[in-house]
Amino acid sequence: MHWYTITPLDILLFRDCKPFSPGEGSWAKGLFPPMPITVFQALRSLLPKSSNQDDRIKRDLTFLGPFLLDSNHTLWLPTPKDLLCLYPPGENCKTAADNWIEIQRLQPLDREHEMWKHLVFDEGQIDPLVLSEKWNGSISPPKPWIKAEALFDYLEGKKHWHKEDFDNNPWKTQILPHIHMQADKRQVKDADGYFTEVAVRLKDGWCFVAAFSEEISASVVRLGGEGHRALVSPVHKNTRLQEQLHSIISDRFSKVSNFAYLLTPGLALFAQTRYSAYPQAWKSQLKGCATDKALLWGGVSTLRKDNKPKEESALLPQRAFVPPGTVYIFNQRLPENQRILPDQGGRWLETFKQLNYGKLLWGQGI
Repeated sequence: MHWYTITPLDILLFRDCKPFSPGEGSWAKGLFPPMPITVFQALRSLLPKSSNQDDRIKRDLTFLGPFLLDSNHTLWLPTPKDLLCLYPPGENCKTAADNWIEIQRLQPLDREHEMWKHLVFDEGQIDPLVLSEKWNGSISPPKPWIKAEALFDYLEGKKHWHKEDFDNNPWKTQILPHIHMQADKRQVKDADGYFTEVAVRLKDGWCFVAAFSEEISASVVRLGGEGHRALVSPVHKNTRLQEQLHSIISDRFSKVSNFAYLLTPGLALFAQTRYSAYPQAWKSQLKGCATDKALLWGGVSTLRKDNKPKEESALLPQRAFVPPGTVYIFNQRLPENQRILPDQGGRWLETFKQLNYGKLLWGQGI
């Protein structure tokens, strides 16, 4: 795998594939950071056009990313969802985000504990994760991005946190209004004449970093919608960043594990047409799961309508991908499928595997 930085040269626009049609009050939202397949397709477009004999090689391309990189070449990854910042009594966590005094990890529920033994929980669901001790002050999640070195310590069970280990989203949103004028008139069309899109602009010095199985030279590529461009450059070897990136690929955290951290978006099919934060087969092995709202993205699925005996392929508005940073805590037995992807599927499942969707980093120490 070869690592590349992808530096935006303009604002970026990534539509989230929800149903959308221009018209009065129409608002086209976006998803950021982009899904892996979006960045992969941009890098693949830089490969030379191949003959029919080379088509197999093109189908075997692999990819991992994208991740965030700041101006100091520090790698940033999604903060684990099981962390909570504890603030002293009287401190407002909304106005003093960095004044926390401790960070704790949510723990599996102990049903025999005095606080919980009189409550009844849904036997059809896994138990919630809770704080191990009562806290009188306010609590809130930490900032959404964590340094890769701090995440590696987290996976190894270390509990020493610093304020500089976390950071806010390194981008700002920008609203783009669009109008469609009437022919030969200086007036906006009455129907489908106006809509808005949400674009993002990364902070100065920030970029993406991603791994690609083919070697490409520095180039400018189209990334996302509206023809916006980005500069693709190889990552220099023998750097601290290369060591961190190698740690992600090598799975060095999987020797003795009892929990897992989701590095890239996963797809957990709980039933035939129902998505969940974890696969159905994992339910009996999970002690807890910390996650956030799903990432909605487009896809093709197979459905069987009630009045038709045969299955038909149909475009769905979106699939519900499990967000990166989700944490799974297991009992003594780990799942056989150690990736957040369905057990069965066609070509689309092979594509997800080659693009490293649902990749887990395994940790110890809970």
